[in-house]
Amino acid sequence: MDAPRFTPAERRITMAAVLIVFLLSALDNTIVATAMPRIIADLHGLAFYSWVTTAYLLTSTVSVPIWGKLGDLYGRRPMLLASIAIFLIGSWLSGLSGEFGSLPVVGDGMTQLILFRAIQGVGGGGLFTTAFAIIGDVYSPRERAKLGGLFGSVFALASAIGPVIGGFFTDHGTVEIAGHVVAGWRWVFYVNLPLSLVSLFLVLTRMPHLAHQAKGRIDLIGAVLIVAAVVPLLLALTFGGHDHAWDSPLILSLFGAAAAGLVLYIVAERFAADPILPLSLFRNRTFTTANFASFFLAMAFMSTIAFLPLFMQLGQGVPATTSGLATLPLMIGLIVSSSLAGRMVSKTGIYKPVILSGMALTFIGIWLLSRMDASTGGVDLSLRMLVLGIGLGPGQSLFNLAVQNAVPREVLGVATSSSQFFRQIGSTIGVALFGTALTNRLSTGLAQVMPGASLDQLQAVAAEGGNGGALVLPAPVQDIVAAAVTHGFTLALLVVGTGFAIALMMPQVRLRDHPPHG
Repeated sequence: MDAPRFTPAERRITMAAVLIVFLLSALDNTIVATAMPRIIADLHGLAFYSWVTTAYLLTSTVSVPIWGKLGDLYGRRPMLLASIAIFLIGSWLSGLSGEFGSLPVVGDGMTQLILFRAIQGVGGGGLFTTAFAIIGDVYSPRERAKLGGLFGSVFALASAIGPVIGGFFTDHGTVEIAGHVVAGWRWVFYVNLPLSLVSLFLVLTRMPHLAHQAKGRIDLIGAVLIVAAVVPLLLALTFGGHDHAWDSPLILSLFGAAAAGLVLYIVAERFAADPILPLSLFRNRTFTTANFASFFLAMAFMSTIAFLPLFMQLGQGVPATTSGLATLPLMIGLIVSSSLAGRMVSKTGIYKPVILSGMALTFIGIWLLSRMDASTGGVDLSLRMLVLGIGLGPGQSLFNLAVQNAVPREVLGVATSSSQFFRQIGSTIGVALFGTALTNRLSTGLAQVMPGASLDQLQAVAAEGGNGGALVLPAPVQDIVAAAVTHGFTLALLVVGTGFAIALMMPQVRLRDHPPHG
């Protein structure tokens, strides 16, 4: 469908509805991170810290290409409605985790939360994918460059207010309802309910009709093989080096299963009549380099966002609200640079220099974070995060824009979903990989200062020393936590450097002034 078929009013309404959906999904990614230290204290599961995030990212990742294909076949509007509904149900169930003790099949509170976050992730994958595909239908690449800055700003706004809201709910949100105490952290999930209902109303009543192909069929074999490749990989990265040695039969088997799943997927897609992700797209150099560079940038970004609250709350002993406020400089930098980058690219039609400049600043910002310790002051920390935010801004939308600009209309939905798929899988692998490195580092450090102590015992020690909503650990343990997190940031430098090298190989294709045509 081409842009001229829409009136200006319809385009504005579509943009407003999509932005609210985007805000809903982006907010969930950040609001939970600040509450995680308190969640693991209540549900007793520090060893599974990364799995709460990994479960969401895993299911959203594997569902992204499926949502993209379904949108092409049956229309983006019904797929957007379905994804909002699934996201709403997952949010509600996540907030209820552990309220009724251990349950048959789903187990204790931490296991329940991981399962329900996985359900939430299925919906979340559809929110991102369908929103970006709708914008690709309605606006030209040059228009999208400016709008990409708007999306980046909304993402940054959600990232800025998410930790603050999450911290406030965690520290001050505990209430008693009809004699039942509802822990404050549960509201970080319940807050999604009214937002989901508002977005459902807007899409149902205000969004205009969007045409779709109405032909072809979903590639079920390809969908199954994507799951078969990604899930074992994440399991291996999560359990390897902590619960099981890297060379243990279980971990090696998981890596083998992931490799086999990938090979089978490639073979199956070569013969699929209507593949989820056509392999021919990888012959497009812009498509390949932009997606792989975005993959590595997402690895570093999500790992930084996921573990910064842990550094501040357990490594420095600050309350959750304070740790949420401390991320504001990062998000302010991201908002400003994302908006400026979008306007610059919209005006010039050239995106590659802007992307490379952003990735270079991202490398510098993460290097600054890797040099922190438990004694790093608040102003110092804020300046380091500001640099990182400025660097991250351009990459939030320009990689996706480059991919959409380089493909014809008939594969726009698939290309958009694949772009998001690479970002999602990068985020998922990043959180799992750095979570494994973190727990390994913590285990080694704790063995030196607290012989015989387990990771789960940190929560008891922190609660005993708590003051003013903070989880306070003994100074030697704080140093260990801080060092473990900054070690992860050092690993992230290698990841960003790899992404920068790939981005250097990305062709510069001038942006079109019209929506894609078949």
